[in-house]
Amino acid sequence: MPSTWSQIILHVVFCTKAREPWIDEPLATRLYPFIGGIVRQEGGTLWEIGGVNDHVHVLMRVGTEMSIADLMREIKARSSKWIHETFSDKRDFAWQPGYGVFSVSKSQSEVVKLYIRNQAEHHRAQDFSAELRVLLSKHGVEFDDRYVD
Repeated sequence: MPSTWSQIILHVVFCTKAREPWIDEPLATRLYPFIGGIVRQEGGTLWEIGGVNDHVHVLMRVGTEMSIADLMREIKARSSKWIHETFSDKRDFAWQPGYGVFSVSKSQSEVVKLYIRNQAEHHRAQDFSAELRVLLSKHGVEFDDRYVD
């Protein structure tokens, strides 16, 4: 084939280290566009981003040039560095090493966008651990319950 075509849509969820509530409103309003810039620089397209004080959800279309692990390493490393340099009160900020990543069909992308937009409301009724268990189960991912918290 002379060209490469793809439609790879990912829903990624990642947390602050020890799920500390680092992501307040002033940080989130600047962090989310910054992460979007990283996604673009790495050949992807940010479709939606949101979260609450201890974790972030990203819906993005990714290219075929970079692995998911490499992309997530870039997002976490560059955003951590930026946070440390930009917010003097957040020099101890860190992301957890892991993340959840789920494929999304184009037909379900609007549903996932709405889900991400409504994170604050969603977490009034369900904590992160319960949310992650639901995502893992819905996507048929086997997991050890000891490592979900």
